[in-house]
Parts: sequence; C-alpha cells; structure tokens
Amino acid sequence: MTESHAPRIWLVDKPQGPTSHDIVAQVRRAVGRRVKVGHAGTLDPFATGLLIVLVGRATRLARYLADLDKTYVAEIVLGRCSESGDPEGPITEGAAPPQADEVDRAIQELEGVHDQLVPALSAVKVDGERLYARVRRGEAVPERPSREISITAARRIALSDDRRRLTVELGCSKGTYIRQVAVDLGERLGCGGYCDTLRRTAIGSLSVGDAVPPDAVGPHGGLPPHVALAHMTRRELNAEEARRVSHGEPLEGDDQGTVALTHGERLVAVARGDGSRLQPEVVLG
Repeated sequence: MTESHAPRIWLVDKPQGPTSHDIVAQVRRAVGRRVKVGHAGTLDPFATGLLIVLVGRATRLARYLADLDKTYVAEIVLGRCSESGDPEGPITEGAAPPQADEVDRAIQELEGVHDQLVPALSAVKVDGERLYARVRRGEAVPERPSREISITAARRIALSDDRRRLTVELGCSKGTYIRQVAVDLGERLGCGGYCDTLRRTAIGSLSVGDAVPPDAVGPHGGLPPHVALAHMTRRELNAEEARRVSHGEPLEGDDQGTVALTHGERLVAVARGDGSRLQPEVVLG
C-alpha cells in the first residue's frame, strides 16, 4: 500500500461559511475522487473549528471519534432572540439582560445531564421529514424530539459591559446543539439569547491547535489512525497475530471495551473485548 493510499485522518480547521459536506468534497478533490472521504461530527455553516476528516479506510473509524466529548467556545448575544438559534435568524428584540452574577449562576446551572429539545431548524427527521424543511415552508412545527445530553463544563470567558455579549466555553457530549444551549440560557435569564459565533476547539484530546486549513490537505500527510485513537486501550500485535486479525479472526485477551490493535505504527483493527477475547469490529488490514 502506498502512503498516498494509506488510511489517514486529517484535523481540519473549518472556516465560517462552508458546510461540513463542502469540506469533505474539497478534500476528495485534493486526495483523489476515487478515494473515500468522510468526517466525524458535523459543524453548522456558521461555525468554525475542528473537523475530523477521514480518508480511505479510515472512514470506517468515524463512530469511534464521533462519540467523543466536544469542547466549544461560543459567543452568545443576550437580549435578542433568533428563530434559528444562530445568526441566520430572523432575529427579534428580547428583554434587557440581568446582572452579571445572575448570568454566572445560569452558566453554572448548565452543567449536568439534561433533556434538550432539538432546534426547529435542524436536520432531525420527524415523521420522515427534516424539521428545517417544514419550518422553511411555513408549516407549523411538529412536536420537537428531545435528547439526553451532558454538559461537563461551562465557564464564562467574557461578558461585555452592557451584558449583551457573553463568551462561554462548554464541554459537552455528542449530539449537543450549542445554539439550543444559547437559546435555553436566554430563556432561563428571561431576556432571550442566541449563538452568534461558535468555534469547536477540541474533540476528545484532539485539538484545533493541531489542525490545518482545508486547502492544506492533500494526498500525503495527516495523522495515522492509531494516533487519532489515542483515547483507546492499545494492544501491540506480533506478526502472526496481525495476520490473523487482518482476516477478522479473534484473539484471546482480558481487555474489555474497544481496543486498538496495532502492529508497529499500523492500526490493524479495532476490536471489542469481553474480558476473555478480542473480536475485531473494524479491520483496516
């Protein structure tokens, strides 16, 4: 296997404007149209920051990266409301924001496990159709589903003198809508609020500080898969074990949960251990 066709993972710093799909299409043009390309965790067009782009057989690893906790920095406008929860709007006036100590208490109360309503302008399907399509046709919004989310950390970074612009850092679980967090915070404060800018700074231990702009991605470079899966338990295989695993055969082992099976600097497979054996789930070969 040549280096240009080896499975690779790119940390991309997505700019504001393009969709995650647009970035994937740009990378596909750069690495070769016949090479499979995907991503692990969508960012809205208005959002910037870390997008994990998977190239070649590394696309099979998306589930192991998409499930990691995320970290965001969000700038929230208080005292105004947005139907979309973001700058797309339409935007209407709310009430005057409360004092800073009340804002800080509300931020602290974000932490924990919550049921979050998905935004009306979201790609979630209800009765077989995406919510945003129904809203943009002017139809009444059906009952929005809720999801259990976990906000592991919430802290204020900055608050303007008029308390109209609040910058927060949030750590959260997969599937958390930060623009809905902004809306919920505005409702909790009684003044309204929406997410004006959003930047994803980390996915697990992977940082946007190590990311490159989309036009820097090419057929060579990026991270080898085992580096991106550093959060997993790792088991080094000998040559015979690597051969067996590459054919999907299980190994004896007392590990539990997901385990990265490597041979040298090559990720051979990701396996699931039950305490007595390791069964390959995804084989890269």
